[in-house]
Amino acid sequence: MTQLRTTLVQCDLRWEDPEANCRMLEDLLGELGQGETDLIVLPEMFATGFTMNSRDMAEPMDNSPVVAWLVNQARRRGCVVTGSVAIQEGGEYFNRLIWARPDGTLVHYDKRHLFRMAGEHERYGMGLDRVIVELNGFRILLSVCYDLRFPVWLRQQPAAGDKFEYDALLCVANWPAPRRHPWRTLLQARAIENLCAVIGVNRVGEDAKGLPYAGDSMLIDAKGEALIDEAEGQPFLRTGVLDRDALSEFRQKFPAWMDADAFMLSTEVGH
Repeated sequence: MTQLRTTLVQCDLRWEDPEANCRMLEDLLGELGQGETDLIVLPEMFATGFTMNSRDMAEPMDNSPVVAWLVNQARRRGCVVTGSVAIQEGGEYFNRLIWARPDGTLVHYDKRHLFRMAGEHERYGMGLDRVIVELNGFRILLSVCYDLRFPVWLRQQPAAGDKFEYDALLCVANWPAPRRHPWRTLLQARAIENLCAVIGVNRVGEDAKGLPYAGDSMLIDAKGEALIDEAEGQPFLRTGVLDRDALSEFRQKFPAWMDADAFMLSTEVGH
């Protein structure tokens, strides 16, 4: 039996204070460590909140204290730790999801769909590549917040001879409470249409402008049913288990993938 123990970390964030957020998260994680979980998922921009102050808050990728903290946490706890960070690289700024492994290696995904209603597209560069990572027999597609609204970008695109491109979709977010219904609905929709598990982690509390966040972090199976779904607005840390054998069995019993439409994805904007 192949399982993926996944820890959702739903928390309030200190505005533009990376040191305070890292201390808070380390306290929240406590002694969670070796043999207890395979993956710890933190919210979008967990070190700063959803800041548009990229010039001052983005850290250089090759010398980032927050990225170093992620690596340290992964090593200490013997599991992957992931969350997005404001990063500077090559003269640009990115809202970058960092996948830190316990062996010290990193993979990253740059947010593709930038939230123009907050001016994110004017402060950060657009990611160009979809990124899939592997952990405990699960292939996991990485995404950040607003990406969730774009089903073509997240659609299964299996290679010739393969039935599925990925087994779980991971989305980290700072998704405000006034739009909590779309967040919850889209998480479940992405699971159902892609016959995959979905890992969604959002923050709670308020940002510097007083915008509230309801959380609604969820772990969802391929039927769209919630395995983790806590009360609105409350911080929590909870570990759930995804079962690879159960996912394969469901895909065989309900082979909707056989009737999926073939398509090609363009990375050009507006196409």
